Amino acid sequence: MKPRNADLLMMLVTMSWGSSYLFMKNGLDSVSPFNLVALRFGLAFVLCAAIWLKRLRSTDKITLMYSFILGFLLFAVSASVIFGLGSTSTSNAGFLASLTVIFVPALSAIVLKQKPEAKLIVGACSALIGIGLLTISGPMSVKAGDLLCILAAMLYAAHILVTGAAAKTADTLNLGILQLGFAGGFGLSFSFMFEHPRLPESTGGWVSILMLSVVCSAIGYIVQSIAQKYTTPAHTGLVFSMEPVFAAIFAYLFANELLPLRGYVGAALILLGVLMAEMKRKSAAPGGIGYGKGEGVS
Repeated sequence: MKPRNADLLMMLVTMSWGSSYLFMKNGLDSVSPFNLVALRFGLAFVLCAAIWLKRLRSTDKITLMYSFILGFLLFAVSASVIFGLGSTSTSNAGFLASLTVIFVPALSAIVLKQKPEAKLIVGACSALIGIGLLTISGPMSVKAGDLLCILAAMLYAAHILVTGAAAKTADTLNLGILQLGFAGGFGLSFSFMFEHPRLPESTGGWVSILMLSVVCSAIGYIVQSIAQKYTTPAHTGLVFSMEPVFAAIFAYLFANELLPLRGYVGAALILLGVLMAEMKRKSAAPGGIGYGKGEGVS
């Protein structure tokens, strides 16, 4: 698979996650936070496991180990965002959670000693400014919810980096499926400890849970695991910065929410940042953040 095609798949994944805010909001009207995490990832795992059961039986230890780590990170990211929304505004949460676009190249440079290309840094900065214009609607103050959303961004940056490392040695399809099972398992365990787990009682609640499970989780995370083998963590983080843009589009289409002028300017800056990263890439040494045309990182 060519890197550009992998990034295109990542864009489709990002689009599905942009729709998740609407479904998550509706889902929380029916079940509690940890319960929502358990249902979202648990049902996604059951669906995928039923389809690829024979292949899952041949899972090796490396894939299982990476799946456990990614499942925990996935659970922690989802829980942090959900609880963060309890004490901060939606606009602040959207901006802070999207800081992944900055944390990925930063962590790559610190942990993996990989220096990003200059255009990638400029593109990330453009996307960051765009996210701020798109999502921040008022004065920003630091609250517990803000810190939780920043934590979610850092955890998801770590998830992207671990996925990139795992994709080089693990079975990417099994990796994508099993991490859903572990995330759902963590959600169910915490729900039993701190909540009273139950199933949605309304049709709207079930629709939200199923959309989160099938579209946003089963399809989204499996495609990410497979496609990320052919692109880089830094490019993945930058493409994911389009999530608030898609969230705004879905909010307009299905909730009649309009953006102010600065919001559209922000969306344009995010798109510009992604397009800058998609310009012809320079070759780099194996394992580096830059890579040549048609050349993966594995």
